[in-house]
Amino acid sequence: MDVLSPLWLTLEVASLATLLAGVPGVAVAHALGRRRDIARDAIESLLTLPLVLPPTVLGYYLLVMLGRNGAFGAWLHDTFGISLIFTRQGAIIAAAVAAFPLILRAARAAFADVDPQLERAAQTLGLKPAAIFFRVSLPLAWRGIGAGVLLAFARAMGEFGATLMVAGSLPGRTQTLSIAIYNAVMAGDDATAQTLVLVSLVVALIALVLAAQILRRGARGGCDAD
Repeated sequence: MDVLSPLWLTLEVASLATLLAGVPGVAVAHALGRRRDIARDAIESLLTLPLVLPPTVLGYYLLVMLGRNGAFGAWLHDTFGISLIFTRQGAIIAAAVAAFPLILRAARAAFADVDPQLERAAQTLGLKPAAIFFRVSLPLAWRGIGAGVLLAFARAMGEFGATLMVAGSLPGRTQTLSIAIYNAVMAGDDATAQTLVLVSLVVALIALVLAAQILRRGARGGCDAD
């Protein structure tokens, strides 16, 4: 029974997917944080669709976009000779797309809670927008962002449908924990399936507990500041 291979692969895919989703997620969240109009609601709704779409639908759209017959996939293949289908990179992209909405929503809420007077005070002191973001907004919002990152990591670890459609189930290459569990169940190997489920459950619980701790400390810090 090989448990370590899908575990390490899942941790690698989830970590890189969280990083890939985190940077644009925080950037878009900051841009949307102060807006209160229908355009913001429309953009956020569009970007959070992966939360409500069936995983197979999400996987289908990614397969169409990243495949050699898709615009982006064809460009990658013709220009750089890169194919993302049935690769570890494809698994990372699928997990990142699934995790992106969690980072976006958590980060937007965190930026919305930042006192705008502090940002205006920094502006009056001559700080440029980039400096205000890194020296004022981001430090004040980091707890909410951190909690969102951990939730996104847990989501990326559990991604199944989109990853299976885009990356397949290649042992040691694209077979993550969730796919390995599915294969074990289909093969009637209950012992392996139960072990993999337990490992997945423990890692996900750790991420959720850490996220709860970050949010609790953030709320406590806000109360102390008041």
